[in-house]
Amino acid sequence: MSAVLIDYYKAIEDSSRKMLEAAQASDWEGVVRYEGACAVLIEELRYKAQDHDLLPEHRKEKTVIMQRILRNDAQIRCLAEPWMAQFEHMFEGQPLVMH
Repeated sequence: MSAVLIDYYKAIEDSSRKMLEAAQASDWEGVVRYEGACAVLIEELRYKAQDHDLLPEHRKEKTVIMQRILRNDAQIRCLAEPWMAQFEHMFEGQPLVMH
């Protein structure tokens, strides 16, 4: 089962990389799509990890994968900040409507 868990981490990293590629292409719909895929994978991983632990060699690999995911996330945030500022500016002065 440890191999299955590490496969989830690899799939999350892959979606994270695709999110970064979409952000680099200013494909914000793509970013949202891959973010949704990451969220599903994370929930599946949480469920499966409740009953199983990673082997020591997989824990080391997990650490490396998580570092790459965090770097991707930081780069995505840097790319998204100007877009978010522009998006917020579009709604400046608009009343906040809650449903």
